[in-house]
Amino acid sequence: MAPIVEIPEPFRRTVSEAFAGGAAWLEALPSLIAECEARWKITVGAPFALTFNYVASALTAEGEPVVLKLGVPNPELAGEIRALQAYAGTAAVRLLDSDENRGMMLLERIEPGDTLASLADDERATRAAAQVMRDLWKPVPSGPRFPTVAEWARGFAKLRMRFDGGTGPLPARLVDQAEGLFRDLLSSSEPSVLLHGDLHHCNILAARRRPWLAIDPKGLAGEPAYEAGALLRNPGPHRCLDPQVQRRRVAVLHEELGFEKDRILGWGLAQAVLSAWWSFEDSGTDWQSQCACAEVLANLLGNP
Repeated sequence: MAPIVEIPEPFRRTVSEAFAGGAAWLEALPSLIAECEARWKITVGAPFALTFNYVASALTAEGEPVVLKLGVPNPELAGEIRALQAYAGTAAVRLLDSDENRGMMLLERIEPGDTLASLADDERATRAAAQVMRDLWKPVPSGPRFPTVAEWARGFAKLRMRFDGGTGPLPARLVDQAEGLFRDLLSSSEPSVLLHGDLHHCNILAARRRPWLAIDPKGLAGEPAYEAGALLRNPGPHRCLDPQVQRRRVAVLHEELGFEKDRILGWGLAQAVLSAWWSFEDSGTDWQSQCACAEVLANLLGNP
């Protein structure tokens, strides 16, 4: 018998709007949870805060805490599974089992699980993130391919198409600058590695087996310096809009990872504008803060 699953209305709306088969998937969610309970011999508990996927605490038959993650099967979810398989539990959460075709993952439960954003000392947080980056990067695995940074940059072509060559509500100067930075940085990139792709403060959790572990990788092929971008635009607004915080972050990443300061800033600016477009494209909201972050980084570029 399928369990009774309370589906918050915002989650229902997000999934229904984001995925062509979202409404049908939501209807089948209780049965999917029951299938996972039988398949992995787990008891599923309460969900965490939900966005695009259903993520809930669970216990194994032996009483071990784990996490169940379910989502509408799609390329991004498949990329996460493949990235976690490649990371094999090094500096990322362990993938205990999965079914890519069914959009199902059984994950290690990270405890205590506080996010990197909980650290008040931003320099310490930046150094911790740099360590996670170093430990995650590895050659891009053979087999099913991962999307590339260049492919992600094509989002600007969609923006231009949407607004007949213009930039809509996004400042034209910032979009022009971001497009130019993507071109220049891609043309001079170091060899690609497997990147997390979204390594910000809320995707790095305090753990017992290592100080910090990454969750929710996108799985992306690109040069290592690209990884710093997500860190620079988070968390907002109190940190990412403070020029002194950003200048210190760039200095720490330069010291820890050896990247040129302007390269870190360039990737951060370009990604912030691309993220603003994605936010506008997805919901029409929350893009202004990314543009504001891009402005801060643009003012530091050339004078980090």
